[in-house]
Amino acid sequence: MAQLKPTPTLAQSVAAHLREQILKREIVGGEPLRQEAIANSLGTSIIPVREALRQLEAEGLVELHTHRGAVATRLSLEQALEWICLRRLIETDLIGRAMDNMREEHIAKAEKILGEFDENLDLGRNIHRWTGYNWKFHCALYEAADRPETMKVLASLHKKCDRYIRLQLLSGDHIARAEREHAQLIELCRKRDKRAAKALMRRHIAGVEQDLTEQLGT
Repeated sequence: MAQLKPTPTLAQSVAAHLREQILKREIVGGEPLRQEAIANSLGTSIIPVREALRQLEAEGLVELHTHRGAVATRLSLEQALEWICLRRLIETDLIGRAMDNMREEHIAKAEKILGEFDENLDLGRNIHRWTGYNWKFHCALYEAADRPETMKVLASLHKKCDRYIRLQLLSGDHIARAEREHAQLIELCRKRDKRAAKALMRRHIAGVEQDLTEQLGT
């Protein structure tokens, strides 16, 4: 029997409303988000609005400042696509190099991280940690490549892409697709199928580019 989805809380409903406005650019990047005004417009108290803003901060769509309050994050599709394109080039190369030296311990490590990542994705919790899990998973796969300088560059790119990856995962069926493709990468590494693993890595990251273009494109 299929499980019923829990009814969204008031804070989740407020977050969904604000998220849609930000993504549609009805709220532009840098615009202040005044809790009292939002609460009045939605006919609610400030408490769920405050919780909603914290949730959107975890997703990378809102920035909370001590003195300035909450502001909408400035999102740049062009910048995000450039970073993700670089990721695609680097990571496709890394997975191929790693597979030349990959041992079962590398795969087991990646598999363990993936189990924790999937659990958090399925439960929709610890959103602020999703990209951290994603980075650790990919690091485990690339460890055998022994490319420390490349990994430093890649770490910077992952950090820059952080908010965009969370945004991409939260829309549509992208969580299910990410989980499926991550599991397929594990299996291809186990089979030492380098050509298929590189092709899947290329598609995996290109899919993020396409998703963000659909979400943020004008």
